[in-house]
Amino acid sequence: MAKHLRTSGDYTIKTGAGSGGSNSVIFDSKTTRVKGDLVVDGTNTVVDTAQLTIEDPIIILSRNNSTPTDVDAGILINRGAANNAAIYWNEGDDLFRAVTTTSDGTGTSIADTALAKVQVGEPTAGSDAATKTYVDAQVGGGFSLKVAGDDSTQITVATGNTLQFTGGSNISTAGSEPDTITLSLNNDLTNITSVTSDSSNGDLTLKANGTGHIVINDILTFSAAASTPTATAVTKLYNKTASGGGTGLFFINSNISSGTEGELISKSKATALAIALG
Repeated sequence: MAKHLRTSGDYTIKTGAGSGGSNSVIFDSKTTRVKGDLVVDGTNTVVDTAQLTIEDPIIILSRNNSTPTDVDAGILINRGAANNAAIYWNEGDDLFRAVTTTSDGTGTSIADTALAKVQVGEPTAGSDAATKTYVDAQVGGGFSLKVAGDDSTQITVATGNTLQFTGGSNISTAGSEPDTITLSLNNDLTNITSVTSDSSNGDLTLKANGTGHIVINDILTFSAAASTPTATAVTKLYNKTASGGGTGLFFINSNISSGTEGELISKSKATALAIALG
């Protein structure tokens, strides 16, 4: 073959069958340069080099895909005996995926065998991909939150952090978050040993539905003596040092005895009073 082949205008090379039974053109030279556009019409293009360098900053895949048909496109990495790896656009799901796959690059789809891990740098803007390290730093340390099928894993939220819930089925929030969380449950609450209001001087309200009642099936204990509260148009029941009634259980209501504090009378005091009054 000639050492140099220069052409101007159209030039056609016709070949016959080679020793392998196929048509071929072999350029046996150290460097082959095409000064102009190179168009390769065929079904398979193989570049068998140790290093491939491309100047074009934007590579177009699926060039002839003129309509949004279900054609996946991306880069597939041959891993030998192991499943191949791919980073590609999944047309059916409209998203990018990094996966391992049994696909070999033929056809128009990638068959995922498993999702592959992707590592990224620490984010610097609100739209950047967040890493586990970044998320942990924002919440003051890692924590697990389990709702369905809770395995009793402890949940820790650092001081100053906010744990926010968005209302869903049977869970509603009042006002703008962070705010009061209301849980509407269809089941009884069990194993509750303490219910406390964290609001300063705030009330703790137990309210039955409709014409229902608050029912206490065991002993109601007043663990400390209280100061006499301000009388209002509702009955307030509280514990103090026993007085004339002998029970130490007092009540006050602005509609009863002009709001004067009264003490429930014990049976023995009532009997003595009946005898005294004849």
